[in-house]
Amino acid sequence: MINHIDPKARLGQGVMVGYFSVIGKDVQVGDNVTIGNNVTIWDGTVIGDNVQIGDGSVIGKQPKPSKTSTVKYEDVLPPLVIGANTTIGANAVIYAGATIGENALIADLASVRENCKIGNFVVVGRGVAVENKTTIGEYTKIQTGAYITAYMDIEDHVFIAPMVTFTNDNFMGRTKERFKFIKGATVKRGARVGGGSIILPGVVIGEESFVAAGALVTKDTGERKVVIGLPAKETRTVPGRELLENQEDKK
Repeated sequence: MINHIDPKARLGQGVMVGYFSVIGKDVQVGDNVTIGNNVTIWDGTVIGDNVQIGDGSVIGKQPKPSKTSTVKYEDVLPPLVIGANTTIGANAVIYAGATIGENALIADLASVRENCKIGNFVVVGRGVAVENKTTIGEYTKIQTGAYITAYMDIEDHVFIAPMVTFTNDNFMGRTKERFKFIKGATVKRGARVGGGSIILPGVVIGEESFVAAGALVTKDTGERKVVIGLPAKETRTVPGRELLENQEDKK
């Protein structure tokens, strides 16, 4: 077995490390953690008990934006923290400065950028991209291939279907004016966003509202309202039987 475990890394009881993995300086690994093959865990990362990390994942890396990027970092970001009982899939990439809650799933090929906060019991599906400075509340589920842009607030119990796209820049990279307007969407508690929908910058998806598949949402949606179409328009109220308060399993 050829691994590199820094002498200043601290590993708990029952930790298993696969082949060709690297564990950096001052990393803290809880008890009964499983680390796959070819995994890199960057300096200072904190990993809770019973976490599983899939093959090929990169955990806690510092961001390195391009020279033309609008994102600039002069200081080293604080280490990534992963809560207990969380599962990280194969080839996932999670950056420093992020916090992942307990009992979460970051699936295969997903990425979570710096300064994101992911709540307990959240599912970030296969291939999902979560950009920087985004917050995701507890029990939220984001399915395969969705694009979660930067500067978003997603509250608890939200459902985001496959291939949904959120945007945050109405100027698409032009003019200095755009910097003061960049803002991702806010998705309120219990809202559901259908497959392939596109949500424009700064839109507020109302609590328990329902965005139909393929919709283009250009303005805020009302609480408990169904919106459909291009651009999306309000059509009716969400049936009571679909509200969170009426679900047997409210988790």
